[in-house]
Parts: sequence; structure tokens; C-alpha cells
Amino acid sequence: MRRAAFAVAAGAMVVSLAACGSAAESDNNDSSDSAAKKGDDIKVGLLLPENQTARYEKFDKPMIEKKVKELTNNKGEVVYANAKQDASLQNQQVDTMVTNKVDVLILDAVDYKAIAGSVKKAKDAGIKVVAFDRLAEGPIDAYTSFDNVTVGKTQGEALLKALGDKAEGSQIVMMNGSSTDPNAAQFKEGAHSALDGKVKVGREYDTKEWKPENANANMEGAISALGKDKIAGVYSANDGMAGGIITALKAAGIADIPVTGQDAELAGVQRIVTGEQYMSVFKSYPKEAEVAAEMAVKLAKGESLDSIANDKVDSESAKGVPAVIVPVVSLTKDNIKETVIKDGFYTIDEICAGKYKAACDKIGLK
Repeated sequence: MRRAAFAVAAGAMVVSLAACGSAAESDNNDSSDSAAKKGDDIKVGLLLPENQTARYEKFDKPMIEKKVKELTNNKGEVVYANAKQDASLQNQQVDTMVTNKVDVLILDAVDYKAIAGSVKKAKDAGIKVVAFDRLAEGPIDAYTSFDNVTVGKTQGEALLKALGDKAEGSQIVMMNGSSTDPNAAQFKEGAHSALDGKVKVGREYDTKEWKPENANANMEGAISALGKDKIAGVYSANDGMAGGIITALKAAGIADIPVTGQDAELAGVQRIVTGEQYMSVFKSYPKEAEVAAEMAVKLAKGESLDSIANDKVDSESAKGVPAVIVPVVSLTKDNIKETVIKDGFYTIDEICAGKYKAACDKIGLK
């Protein structure tokens, strides 16, 4: 079996992509030895990190709930809690899930390091943990996310494409995500791999809690420091922050410079239609959610993950964790139909409602 490993920025995390998974490589890969066999009557705890990013409430929660029901003949129950970007609250929520004796946890950590003790507490209580979207520290049993370094590289390459011949020597601003999110470090790594040596980074920020208002304030500071005529483009790690950035650019009278994004939020897609935002990264949340639900159900029932998890992930505290890495696509005005519309994220009517109709007509989105 061939294996290739690559390092990423969050601590010593290594993802090993395997052409064929082997149960012998990791104790985590076979849960049947440590979990009693159960039927469809299972309880799945779902802990999501915040509700400012539209994806969690709009996509992840309902999709996971639906898939758990499908996999358990409508007998499985999903118990949900959202931490609202509060790491301490999320630790309390894990305690509550342990007290309520859920069979398995799907966990998207607010702070991937601060949650480690709670993950161990769940493990000690016999509760399996699926790290969802972010690689939490602690003795996790499975992981699913996107190739986050590739996400950042995709964004960086798109920004260079938008700048075209003007890229060399241009000055940009980089608006990275929260320092408490391991994914943010990986997005940053990927973006720098594409941008370094091609453009000058005039200002770079790690944006507290991913909040659009914090990105807005950072962007105002960058404009003040660099001058409004000295910024050729902005790397934004996600769509929510892109909205705050674009508001600051407009207030300063800056228009027609490319801004990146991620998550394909409706507002982000609409800004792409109008040309205010250049691109987003389309990530198949249905696929990620379905994988997380399938992993959770199998773990709760004491079944092996061999049939679905062909990858391996190492964190600072867990080695050889079964993983599924979902691919990503660069979303621009040219492929809206082939991405978010085809996958049922939005309809053309939703995207092109009201003031966006004329812009949609202009790019042939009708």
C-alpha cells in the first residue's frame, strides 16, 4: 500500500492519504473492540461552534439530522447545541452530553486545544468522538473535513488570477481566520504557498472569532496604514469576513479590487454576481455532513470505519485517526450553475432576488 504524508500548520498535524486503508495501522480504525454492539436506537450529540457563519445552521445541522435518521430507520436521535463562539460554553455542552449519555459526539470545536480535556472526558465515559470540520485535540475516534491547505492555495491562486499581469509587485492585505481555529492556520499556509514571492503583503491579520465586524475594523486599519490607492486586492479567508472587508473598502471609496472568500454563503454568492467579491470556495457540505453522520452511527453501533475512511490524520494528541477528506472547488461567477445550484444549495430565484436580478441577467444566470 502506498502512503503519502504532508505536514500542515496546526501543530504537528499530519494527514496521511492512503490508497487503501488498513485496520492494522491504527487502534482508532476498529471501534468494535471497545464499543458494545447497538441497534438503531442511538443518541448522537451534535456540537457546532457558532451561528454567525450561515453554513452551520442552514446546512450542517439539518443535513446531519436527516442522514442520522436515514441510517437508523428514523430511530436515531440528534441532540444539538451551538457554542456561539464560546469555548467555555462548549466544554460545558460536552459535560451535558456526557451526563445525558449520548452514544457518540460529532464535535466542531470552537478552540481545538481548549476542548481536549472535554474530549478525554467523553472518551472516559465510553463516548466516541467524531471531529467535524476542525481537528480537535484529545483522543478523537474519527475526522472529516476538507483539505484546508488546498482551500487556502485555491484562494491565493484565484487572487493571483484576478490580478493578472498586475500581480507582480502588487500589494495586498491578508485577512486570515481566528487563531483558535486550526483550519485557519492551514488556510493561511496554503494561501502563502500561492502568494509568497508573487505579491507584497502590506498588512496581515488573524481575525478574532472570524467576526465580520473584526475584519471590517482590521481592513479600516490597513487602509489607513497603507493608503487607499496602494491596495490591489484582499485575501479573505471566508465570505463572512469578506462582507465586512467590502463594507470598509466601499466606505473608503475603493472599488473594483478582487476579494476572496470561502463557504459559498448566499450573501457571498450574490456579491460574486455583482462583482463586489471575486470568488469563494465551494465546499460540499452535504458530503461532509453525510460522512460525519455515517461515521457517528457506525461508531455508536460499535462498527468499523474501514468501509468509508480511506485516509489517516495525526494530531498532536492522536495518531492514525480514520479520516475522510472532501475535495473543494473555486467558485466564481462563471461556475455558479455547476456548483451551488447543481448541488441544491440555492436556487437561481434565491440568488437573483430583488436588486440582484439585473446583475444575474448580465452574467447569464437566469
